[in-house]
Formats: sequence, C-alpha cells, structure tokens
Amino acid sequence: MAFVKVAKAAEIPAGASKLVSVDGREIALFQVDGKFYALDNVCTHMGGPLADGMVQGLEVECPWHGARFHLETGQVTAAPAGRGVGCYPIRREGEDIEVEVG
Repeated sequence: MAFVKVAKAAEIPAGASKLVSVDGREIALFQVDGKFYALDNVCTHMGGPLADGMVQGLEVECPWHGARFHLETGQVTAAPAGRGVGCYPIRREGEDIEVEVG
C-alpha cells in the first residue's frame, strides 16, 4: 500500500469536502479543525454522495436520507444506514494531502 497525492490542503476549507478518485474509487475528503479525513463517497444505505453531505463535528450526514458516519472510523452514527463506509489513512505532506489505498 502506498500514499497517493489527491489534493492540496487549500482545496478543502474547514468544514468542507472534496471528491477525488483513487484507483477507480470515489473518496470523499473532509477537513475539520485542520485535520483531514477520507471516506468512501457512497452511503451504504442507498448510495448517496457523502462528499455532498453536511459536516457536523466529526460526522458527515448523507444528503439523501440523513444517515451519518463518523469521519475518523467510517462507522454509522445515525440510521438509516446499517453498516459503515470505508475509511482511509490520510496524511499531509506540506500542502499536499495524500490518501493510502491498497
């Protein structure tokens, strides 16, 4: 597994998100209080785009039906989703944001 550069830090303001594609996977990047997070973009309930969701604290809410996922773990924090989403290691190297996929 290797870290792949996916964005610049300035592209993801606090409380915002950015959709990127890595090895054919859609990954939603989030920034909260200077820390970055990476989750699969597709909600496990009905496939809603998490990158379009509202970030509240360390959770993102799916814009389609309101399921919520924890940014650090990908675990479900509110129904209707029944299972979590993939969560990826992320690091900042200078201004570059890198995600580890494998």
